[in-house]
Amino acid sequence: MVTGAGSVGSVPRLVIAAPSSGSGKTTVATGLMAALSARGMAVSPHKVGPDYIDPGYHALATGRVGRNLDAYLCGAELVAPLFAHGARGCDIAVVEGVMGLFDGAAGEGELASTAQVAKVLRAPVVLVVDASAQARSAAALVHGFVSFDPEVRVGGVILNKVGSERHEVVLREALEAVGVPVLGVLRRGARVETPARHLGLVPVAERAADAVAAVDAMGAMVAEGCDLAGLVALASSAGPLVGAAWDADEALVSSPPPPLPFPSLGAAPQGPPVGRPGGPRPQTPDGPTVVALAGGAAFSFSYAEHAELLTAAGAEVVTFDPLRDEELPEGTSGGVIGGGFPEVYASELSANEGLRKQIAELAASGAPVAAECAGLLYLCRELDGMPMCGVLDASARMSERLTLGYRDAVAVSDSVLAAAGTRMRGHEFHRTVVEPGAGDSPAWGVRVPERRVEGFVVGGVHASYLHTHWASAPGVARRFVERCRTS
Repeated sequence: MVTGAGSVGSVPRLVIAAPSSGSGKTTVATGLMAALSARGMAVSPHKVGPDYIDPGYHALATGRVGRNLDAYLCGAELVAPLFAHGARGCDIAVVEGVMGLFDGAAGEGELASTAQVAKVLRAPVVLVVDASAQARSAAALVHGFVSFDPEVRVGGVILNKVGSERHEVVLREALEAVGVPVLGVLRRGARVETPARHLGLVPVAERAADAVAAVDAMGAMVAEGCDLAGLVALASSAGPLVGAAWDADEALVSSPPPPLPFPSLGAAPQGPPVGRPGGPRPQTPDGPTVVALAGGAAFSFSYAEHAELLTAAGAEVVTFDPLRDEELPEGTSGGVIGGGFPEVYASELSANEGLRKQIAELAASGAPVAAECAGLLYLCRELDGMPMCGVLDASARMSERLTLGYRDAVAVSDSVLAAAGTRMRGHEFHRTVVEPGAGDSPAWGVRVPERRVEGFVVGGVHASYLHTHWASAPGVARRFVERCRTS
């Protein structure tokens, strides 16, 4: 059983997986979350892997924060504690898988696969099968997935894109011989509009009413076509978890403290005369340490645990929207600008000149600014020819080439996030190019897919394409907040 602080016991849970990407698992998982929530259940939503977009739809379906379970970024040992953290107070948990059931980090066996997470969580798997171009062969496919790894328990199948009643009968008869129950059938004509673009689905933050309608449609489709009682019963058969739920305060206590005083971080970026963004910054250790966290449609990629760790480290985390807000939050002592789609909103971001100037002033003051991917682009001189914050002596542009994959990284330079030599794992996912790709003091050195350095450490600025998960290294948050207090 899960024991210790934050215990959640044996919350019923199941994993929605598929033989391959494109089979419909996002529609099924989100629809199941919505259908169960509509019946009054408190549903805990989770996503295997680093994806930020699907958890936004999960949050809309459940009214709870969508959380990622990534054995590569965080380590397999943190999967169950992070799951338990998210599932506190819930009646059931639904975990959406990534890619095919057994697909994970390239060349790393089962690492970061849906199968690995299902085994760690001792959770039954529901396999979503695209039956549009097959009949009896679907049974052979399911049989292969059932037998491939005996430690993964496939407890049922949901058939997607079934063409007719006769098609359904043939599929059910074939699967009955395999001994795997059919827990749902979704018709080929039942379509839910989920617009996509260059990096996948359009995030919830950009779709507003359309996203709500899409999630409602997914919920109605799953409620009509699936055996909800059977799925809940299967979830209740999950085995007990061992260990305590993750807790931000406890994670900081157990992590090594940052070295003080801070090492030299190099010169602050050259910018306009230093002002005080959003008003005067506190000058005493007893005052609030305000960390401005970018959000809104252009910067919607952020793991919830980052804000929780910053708060546990003593910061007051205040969200601002670079598309709408003309000033940073009052008393800003540092900034975190995560991922998103600034390339889609480059003209609007550029037009908000007052905020761009304040961010440049914040960086020039030596205050810590952590930027990932979209944040990196925003700090450049320009993006697709349009002026950005000008904190970094670099330019950014859209590219035809998709850069995607996990990265094993080491900090090259001392920064507000980590001391040189610190190992972290990250993930890249973008169709943009920054030139140059690294500054005189690079942020990271990476080994895969080729050896290179990337990113920028300038003064209190740490800017990089790498997305990292701070739960794997809680000291990052503490180091950042301490720098906010002393800059």
